[in-house]
Amino acid sequence: MTSETGLREKLAYNETFSCVQCGYCLPACPTYISFGKETHSPRGRINLVKMAAEGKISIHDMANPIDLCLGCRACETVCPTNVEYGKILSSAVDVLAEYRKKERSRKSRLMRSIILHHTLPNKKILKLIGQGLYVLQKTKMTTVLRKSNIMSAFPKAIESMEAITPEIVLPVKRKRKGNSEIRDKQLRIGFFPGCVMDTFFAHVNDLSIKLLESAGCEVITIQEQGCCGALQHHAGEKKQAISLAKQNIEAYEKYDFDYIVNAIGGCGAALIEYHLLFDSTDTWHSRAKKFVEKNKDISEVLSMLDLSFKKDIDKVVSYQPSCHLTNVQGVVEEPIQLLQRIPGITYVAMQQKDMCCGSAGIYNIVHHEESLLILDNKMKYVKKNVPDVIVTTNPGCHLQMLLGIKREGIQDKIKVVHLVELIAEACDVG
Repeated sequence: MTSETGLREKLAYNETFSCVQCGYCLPACPTYISFGKETHSPRGRINLVKMAAEGKISIHDMANPIDLCLGCRACETVCPTNVEYGKILSSAVDVLAEYRKKERSRKSRLMRSIILHHTLPNKKILKLIGQGLYVLQKTKMTTVLRKSNIMSAFPKAIESMEAITPEIVLPVKRKRKGNSEIRDKQLRIGFFPGCVMDTFFAHVNDLSIKLLESAGCEVITIQEQGCCGALQHHAGEKKQAISLAKQNIEAYEKYDFDYIVNAIGGCGAALIEYHLLFDSTDTWHSRAKKFVEKNKDISEVLSMLDLSFKKDIDKVVSYQPSCHLTNVQGVVEEPIQLLQRIPGITYVAMQQKDMCCGSAGIYNIVHHEESLLILDNKMKYVKKNVPDVIVTTNPGCHLQMLLGIKREGIQDKIKVVHLVELIAEACDVG
């Protein structure tokens, strides 16, 4: 498959020369800190990609370090020469995915297809999954399964995630409007609910819409939107990611929204990089750029609005940022400023808050043991100054922090909530 020339074209080879090997990225990299290997640092991975492109090592030689990269992109934030690590990583993931097509078993190919092509993009299937989980929870079957030891037959990652699955809200029990018409509206907003978010954290989406409406925004959820394609892109399924991007771009082009808003750090990062999926000469690139310009995290929009706080929240609160919200979207101060606006809150910055928690999409499932090493590192700092509440801005981070406090046995001391939940409580919106 891979002549040296062919690899140089497929890998972001030219971008590797921007790295001057200074090492500023090392203390910002969770895998370097947790595993202690140069090959598991951004600098090391860049060198491996360069060497593979030059034919000095095989593709197989760079596979494990690339696989174990979280893609948190904290290295980009601290890099003094603005190395495009995300582009380098993405090119390596795509090359590895192509290389592995020949190696994957039929069962593996089928599972990838079911999850990435037929489940995540399919609202009906996700709805059925949500309904199934709802029934299991309401009939206490999950408790029965745990006590009967059946869960131990599943991979450890699935067993861990099942234990922290949030309470599922059925669509019929939701009070979502999301197609409001507000007189003297502040903004006209298209709300992007996501797929995993709208299955496991639908209540956060509902509260997001209510908060925006209470602040005078017209909020519309459109049926045509679909999966953002983040997990597909991270898995090297670029064609599928492009297809999903086109679907969303076309869907939102039909509407005149001031902003397209989501409450999901990971999805938001995918949405604002849609233009990078297309060549700059492609007409889809310019269409994607227009789409990208309207996308905002909900914290950015709430920061613009006059929120009506009605209740004091007398809690000590820390914030665990979403890496993709911070490092890709560049949304750093808004969530903290919103927390500091809430009456009664004592905000305490978490030490090493910008260090990834180890969730990283489905990293905590496919690389479970490694993710726990990274999580345990994070929890060392949580335990130094135990807050009443940890605030998150992404479903994966939320679940990972729940797992962390459970592993440490402090689940009775700390509550994990989405930023929107805390603001909604203070505004008496619910």
